[in-house]
Amino acid sequence: MIKKGDCLIRSYPMLIALLLSIASCAPVISKQVREQVRPDITFTEVLNDPEHYKGQMVILSGVVIETKNTKEGTLLEVLQCPAGFRGKPKDVDETGGRFLALDSRYLDVNVFTKGRAVTIAGEVQEKRILPLGTIEYSYPLIHVKEIYLWPIEKSYPGRYYYNDYWWWRGRYMYY
Repeated sequence: MIKKGDCLIRSYPMLIALLLSIASCAPVISKQVREQVRPDITFTEVLNDPEHYKGQMVILSGVVIETKNTKEGTLLEVLQCPAGFRGKPKDVDETGGRFLALDSRYLDVNVFTKGRAVTIAGEVQEKRILPLGTIEYSYPLIHVKEIYLWPIEKSYPGRYYYNDYWWWRGRYMYY
């Protein structure tokens, strides 16, 4: 026999699960910073004319190419990638170019390593021209207000990762 209040007690786990799933869908950049961003500014525009967008707040996603600690702070060279769900860089062979992100704090170069995905919110500062192989490359410099380092996705034997879902390798599937 169901007593009065049993349904309420049984619904707590579902309520907790719902609240946790809603929280896990939240953007990784704070609302205060997101409100300062002009969504009409594209990375291509900033790349082509960083001086024109000086002082504008942007949110960019990408993959770390190199990290250096300097007197100014930690300087990250990032390969821009289109943002997907929650601002995470999509795993695609698509990029608008490269940018530099300067964080005034000390970030450990052994954590912010090559290949790590990041989402960066910051203010466009200037253009820096640095060597890239045998050419000179014009980088927009972004002063970091917030940075999110995405967790490393682990792979397990017999499974592979595809579009944010785990799929089991079929019994007769060969590589």
